[in-house]
Amino acid sequence: MSCFSSADESAHYGFSVCMLLQQYREQLGWESAPVVELGTGDASAIADVVAGLPGLRIHSFDISADSVQRARANIAERGVADRYTVELGDFFDQADAAGGEPVTTAIANPPYIPAPDRDILMPELWGGVRGNDLTLQLLKAGYDNVVTAVASYADPVTTLSTAADLGYRVVNFLAMGLDYGPYSSEPKVREHIRRIVAEGRGWAGDDEYMVAVALFTRDPRIPGDRADQLHRALQL
Repeated sequence: MSCFSSADESAHYGFSVCMLLQQYREQLGWESAPVVELGTGDASAIADVVAGLPGLRIHSFDISADSVQRARANIAERGVADRYTVELGDFFDQADAAGGEPVTTAIANPPYIPAPDRDILMPELWGGVRGNDLTLQLLKAGYDNVVTAVASYADPVTTLSTAADLGYRVVNFLAMGLDYGPYSSEPKVREHIRRIVAEGRGWAGDDEYMVAVALFTRDPRIPGDRADQLHRALQL
């Protein structure tokens, strides 16, 4: 196995996915069934994961034609186009039919910037009023295993309680502290984050927050429940 390391948020996501898939290789069974991905972005982080984990196949979906074009170029550059495919379209409309093969595991680094509306510096990063719209939608989509990023200022309280209500356990996770970037620092966004934190539904420092990449499962054959530890890691 070969995993890359970098300080930025997307690399944290890629590294965490790599480690979780490697650690739970047998339980997740991804060598015999594809993994689906909600949102491809430029694909560079996950393309490196695919390159480092022979046998891993990922079928990804993105609604941005520009992202799909960049992703396919990055995937081809890494020589993994036979195992990492990208389609233009809505994940929730198309993923269940991916290749006709049974799929039990989904991964995602969904947009999680919380704001009252999409009128922010980069609308593509808007995750809804609480920042967790797509995360909740993915958890409700019915996959047995979900690997997703959870940001401490995007109402993780509701995300984790919803996951539990749906029968998910937190098998494991990797957490990292991050500094606010230009999108979190936008005054409109920063003020909205303060409101979420004041309501007791998340955590953020003056210029920092936490992101955890967690493996949620409903499969009784996979042991472990680290929900309490995840709460603490997110400063909840």
